[in-house]
Amino acid sequence: MKTIKYLSIAFALMLGISACELPDNVDPKRPTEVPISTLFTNAQVALVNQVNDVNVNRNMIRLIAQYWQETTYFDEARYNFQDRKIPDNYTAEFYRDVLMDFKEAKKKLNDPDYGGDAVEKTNMLSIITILEVYAWQCVFDAFGDMPYSQALMGAENSTPVYDDAATVYDDLLARISAAIDGLVMMVGDEEAGSFGAADLMYGGNPAAWKKFGASLKLRLGMRLADVSPTKAQAAVEQAVSAGVFTSQDESGYLFYIGVVPHVNAIYNAYFVDNRKDYLPTNTIIDLMLALDDPRLPLYFTEYEGEYVGAIAGLDGAQSYYNYSHFQDRFFEATFEAIMADYVEVEFLLAEAVERGFAVGGTAEGHYNAAIEASILYWEGSDTDVADYLALPDVGYGTAPGNYKQKIGTQKWIALYNRGIEGWTEWRRLDYPELNPPEHMVYSDIPKRLPYPYDEIAQNGTNYYAAVAKMGGTDDHRQPVFWDIVAPPF
Repeated sequence: MKTIKYLSIAFALMLGISACELPDNVDPKRPTEVPISTLFTNAQVALVNQVNDVNVNRNMIRLIAQYWQETTYFDEARYNFQDRKIPDNYTAEFYRDVLMDFKEAKKKLNDPDYGGDAVEKTNMLSIITILEVYAWQCVFDAFGDMPYSQALMGAENSTPVYDDAATVYDDLLARISAAIDGLVMMVGDEEAGSFGAADLMYGGNPAAWKKFGASLKLRLGMRLADVSPTKAQAAVEQAVSAGVFTSQDESGYLFYIGVVPHVNAIYNAYFVDNRKDYLPTNTIIDLMLALDDPRLPLYFTEYEGEYVGAIAGLDGAQSYYNYSHFQDRFFEATFEAIMADYVEVEFLLAEAVERGFAVGGTAEGHYNAAIEASILYWEGSDTDVADYLALPDVGYGTAPGNYKQKIGTQKWIALYNRGIEGWTEWRRLDYPELNPPEHMVYSDIPKRLPYPYDEIAQNGTNYYAAVAKMGGTDDHRQPVFWDIVAPPF
């Protein structure tokens, strides 16, 4: 796994620390000009933090995906979105803290008076676009139609229309393709630059960002595999040609420096906020027990000599002390956040082969590589890998069910601790079978987030138009546009 050496430098950039002399009438705590590097770092960190957040006020998706269950408070695990206005907070993080800062950074880069290096400018714009596409995908995958073309305009337009999600996907694919093609690797014999230490993921390395962008494009393309196979195939094959991740070391990580507030989200919840609100569910523990999964002791602890998961969606509290807990690795302040990785890429390639896309290799080979990379990432052994793949319920040639069941089940396990992507791929592949919360049925498990509740008062005309398009109800059971295959359960 690669080591990031420039976090302390970037930390200073993010805070906007400056040693320069200021006139007496300038308040250094209220800057009128924010450096491009600071805007970029703030937006990048905000994106990573929101994707990985565990605070139910802003991101409850680990609960929806049934990786986690709540202890004392259990409404969110039973899909009460309104009391905490979770959709409003979820979107605010993306629109306000991520996309607005990226927009402002681009504006500064495109200013005619910008005097920086032309190649660095090109690379910076491309990297920003890649991360913008990532953020937009998180928004549209969660809600379906949302403001896009008229978004981020502030007072100029405070009532933006809701854009068609499928049309936005086309635009996101075009934007990420242009960004990948626009990255410049070398200038003469020297590696081309970009954000340098202000980039907490890759240190401004354009070659690394090209692989990240191509891997994200692969993800975008495969989302369309059921609803638009032709578009999906074109995007996937282009992504593979551009060069996706080929090892876990190339994956998109952010390594936290371990100083509050720049700490892992779980550490922040348990040690900074001093709360014990979450437990692993019976859904994931029972499945991993049934499969004799070697990652089980790497994910979770035992309770009285056994692995015991809290009941997903129980209509009542569950004691933190009567169940298995998360392993120590998750509680490290410096534990890295994953935005996209080789494991995900290999599962996508396995599925692409099954769908007849020209990506090279075999479905079984990519499937095995994904499982191997996941087990080794969690510090399992080569023996663990070999033994697991030899199990009849795991091996690609022997595991029961269709390729969606095989890939979907193993991918959901591997995406543990990546709530947004785990939930999204569960919706698309429909596996594994989750547990309906108490007093509910399977179809009650959310297929989307309801729209932000403030939209009714603040952008009512466009909100109701978007709801009418869904049949007249802002229903979390209504699938988004790419989720057209009904689950078999």
